[in-house]
Parts: sequence; C-alpha cells; structure tokens
Amino acid sequence: METILGIGSRINHSYYGKGVVINVTSELYWVTFLEGGLETIAVNEEFEILDAVKDEVDTVSFSEVEDSLRDLLKKWSDASEIVPIADKWRGGTMVLEPKDSKLSNKEIPVNTFFHKIVMLRDRLRVMEQKINSSKNLDDQEKVDIQQYITRCYGSLTTFNVLFKNNSQQFKGDSAKK
Repeated sequence: METILGIGSRINHSYYGKGVVINVTSELYWVTFLEGGLETIAVNEEFEILDAVKDEVDTVSFSEVEDSLRDLLKKWSDASEIVPIADKWRGGTMVLEPKDSKLSNKEIPVNTFFHKIVMLRDRLRVMEQKINSSKNLDDQEKVDIQQYITRCYGSLTTFNVLFKNNSQQFKGDSAKK
C-alpha cells in the first residue's frame, strides 16, 4: 500500500519542479509549485519526496490557503491570480501566415500569447471594479459600461481553449442567460 502524503509535504516533480502539497484526496494531490503555480497530480505519479508530512489534519481549508496565496501574490507582485495554460498548449508555438507568400510568418510562443490574454482579462476586471466603485457614475451608467465590458469578454471566448481550468475562462452575455 502506497503512503499518502499529508498537507505541507514538499516534493520535487520532474516537470513542475519544487512544490508544496496543499490539499489531498485519495487520488490527487493539489500542489503549489514555485514556478508553475497550482497543479493537480495523481498520488501514484512519479516525483521525489523532499519532506513528507504524514496524516496531517487539514485544520485550514483549501479555499483559505488559496485566498492567502492570492493575497500574498497581490501584495508582492502585479499578478492577481495564477492562471495555468492547458497542458496541450504549454511550450507550443502560434504561427501567423500572411496572405502574401513573399512575407514571412510570425511565430509567437503560445505561453507568451496566453500571458497577454490573461493580463487583458485582469485589466478588464480592474476596470470593472473601478467602474463599480466610482462615485462619479450613476447606476445606469455603471450598468451600461458593465454590459459593454461583458460583451468584450464575449469577444474573447475564442481564447478559452487555452485555459486549463474552465472556471477561469471568459464568459460573455450568453453565459448569463
């Protein structure tokens, strides 16, 4: 019988690097990796155990740990949320081919493109917060601008294929109906 690591165990994964187990089920570990953010890995997956914590009782909920991590990131960086790219796109390249065959293609790392999409989403969210907290706009103006931002999100749903987690994808008007 394999040993299940407890919350707080430290591991070194061949792909994701070093991380800390923050939640455990019978089949999965939720691990926050230094470089890759939050990932789930199977308990039977190959990795090096750096420091095992056995049978640690979860006195803090997963959402509390997640909130704490988010608060730390907001305080010490300009990142508002760790948003993982879908595994199938990680390390890939986007190629733009011009109609004119005399012109050369433009190659963009998918990770770079995805990062820019996430930054755009975060800036739209900040704009929403500023609009909603504005003392200079009346309620109808706030609703009108909010609807316009929602339509912007809808225009960006094409890029949802890049997101690993559905909960972090763009949602437009049709998602509210």
